[in-house]
Amino acid sequence: MRLASPVLIAGVIAAPATAGTVSVTIPKLSVAEYHRPYVAVWIEPAAGGPARTLAVWYDIKKGGNEPGTKWLADLRAWWRKGGRSMTMPANGVSGATRAPGTHSIPLPADLKPGTYTLNVEAARETGGRELVQVPLTVPAKAARASGSHELGAVVISAR
Repeated sequence: MRLASPVLIAGVIAAPATAGTVSVTIPKLSVAEYHRPYVAVWIEPAAGGPARTLAVWYDIKKGGNEPGTKWLADLRAWWRKGGRSMTMPANGVSGATRAPGTHSIPLPADLKPGTYTLNVEAARETGGRELVQVPLTVPAKAARASGSHELGAVVISAR
């Protein structure tokens, strides 16, 4: 009898558990000057309470007199809900801007059962701003909403 490789076993054990996933679509826009959008994804309890940031995508390599973090305030709703108090980069939360396409974010496994609002906000230089809100029930149930210009479909998938 042959045993599984310890590396394989360790990889299975170390895989993080999730309550589901959020898929965010950034549409391809036909504009003269395209810049990838800054995007923030966070959840808030429906009954009120502190927001929890799941992802922030911004220009992490921009330095000099105008570092990428300077423009995070353009994500106005997220900034007001707690973004201004975050230190960037935030391990496991922040990352580089994303190209047009669909990108997945795991929902944290430690979310307590209840109702929440999932928020996805995008802001783009020489572009617009958009906030999409999707009702979220934990344990996760499938849900969907769609933006009209800066964001495409935002889909919650249950696990």
